[in-house]
Amino acid sequence: MIQVGKYNTLRVVKEVDFGIYLDGGEAGEILLPAKYVPEGTAVDDEIEVFVYHDSEDRLIATTEEPYIMVGEFAFLETKTVNRIGAFLDWGITAKDLLVPYVEQRATMREGGVYLVYAYIDELTGRIAASSKVDKFLDNTPPQYTQNQEVEILVVQETALGYKVIVENRHWGIVYKNEIFKPIEPGDFLTAYIKKVRDDEKLDVSLQPVGYEHAIGDGALTERIMTELQQAGGTLPYGDKTDADVIARTFGCSKKNFKKALGALYKAHRIEIAPNSIKIATEGETI
Repeated sequence: MIQVGKYNTLRVVKEVDFGIYLDGGEAGEILLPAKYVPEGTAVDDEIEVFVYHDSEDRLIATTEEPYIMVGEFAFLETKTVNRIGAFLDWGITAKDLLVPYVEQRATMREGGVYLVYAYIDELTGRIAASSKVDKFLDNTPPQYTQNQEVEILVVQETALGYKVIVENRHWGIVYKNEIFKPIEPGDFLTAYIKKVRDDEKLDVSLQPVGYEHAIGDGALTERIMTELQQAGGTLPYGDKTDADVIARTFGCSKKNFKKALGALYKAHRIEIAPNSIKIATEGETI
């Protein structure tokens, strides 16, 4: 059965001057226009395509990669606005994605970038989008285990950290003090479930649970030594270095960074100053 608004692997049944036709089963034959046909494609080959409705409400295929598929969230830019609604650039050249006025959380403006959800309109069967994203989230109990790998979309910075969408199904949060690399709204990232709280809200981490402990046991010390060697033996980091700088540079908390420095110092591998570290001179007593 054809999944409109998603990728489908379909068999080529006919070649014509303006493209090829694909076997859409009960949906009939679906055209893939010539400009999207991969070179060397022949009858009976199978090809992965994105299926949607064209402006005349016919199913059509493309090998273009949309920015969003049905059941997903993404930040998209508004190309035009008219009496019907707002039309978004979703990566499909031949047709823009409609957000009807009734599905706009706030009035959309041309050139604006908005978080939207793609869905199949029940009345028309066409793909549409909505910026009223809350109604599509947290509709089922979260069934996750600690440390489970998930895909997230970064949505909004808050006082606590960043609000994220987890697996296109639930809201979650990544806390600021656990972020060790730059992130911003619109980023799609791999993350890990830290905790499912009693209120069914999700605490999410950008590194596996226990990662901080693991890097403090050896991997971080070797990374520091590698950075030192690549920098010629000295780095401008130490006990007084700002925690944000440590997080961006080494991907860890300042607490773990200091523990790693202590381990390297005790092993006579580095010398420590308030604002710098350097590789210890071989044979020197520290």
